[in-house]
Amino acid sequence: MTTTDDHSVPVKIITSARRKKTVSAKWVGEAIEIRMPEGLSAAERDRHVQTLTKRLIRRRAVDRLDLTERARTLAKQYELPEPVSITWSSRQKHRWGSCTPANKTIRISERMGQYPSWVIDHVIVHELAHLVVPNHSPAFYALIEDFPHAEKAEGFLLAVSLGFAGELSGSIDTGSCTED
Repeated sequence: MTTTDDHSVPVKIITSARRKKTVSAKWVGEAIEIRMPEGLSAAERDRHVQTLTKRLIRRRAVDRLDLTERARTLAKQYELPEPVSITWSSRQKHRWGSCTPANKTIRISERMGQYPSWVIDHVIVHELAHLVVPNHSPAFYALIEDFPHAEKAEGFLLAVSLGFAGELSGSIDTGSCTED
């Protein structure tokens, strides 16, 4: 059993001569088990271990938070509309969140699952406000001015975006809203 460079999660690698192309990973207790073909190079093996481990750890983190319930609570608290749906998105690589006001849907980047709840709440409130005002005008900021951790959350997200948060970093925008 090994551990990854980025995480203290034990990883068990199982190789098989019968397995030709596919690589799979799953949680087994508190460890990650990765199955792969026997003939992979060390570089390929390491790349798969890093990618799959990050994906499983991120997925476990997002499973801890019920976005629908959180959005409902925040919408009520800040007098904003509830979305028709709010989901985690594994496809958002360059945004924290996005929304489509026309159908009242919100997507939150799965990468945020590992962030503190007050940061996630800030992005949810931001996207809820876009359901009312689809731009970043003064009217938009008036809707979210009461969120108590806005400045701290924006600082956190900026630090992550600029790479000052180690593994949490990435080149990601603060969000977008599409008008349909």
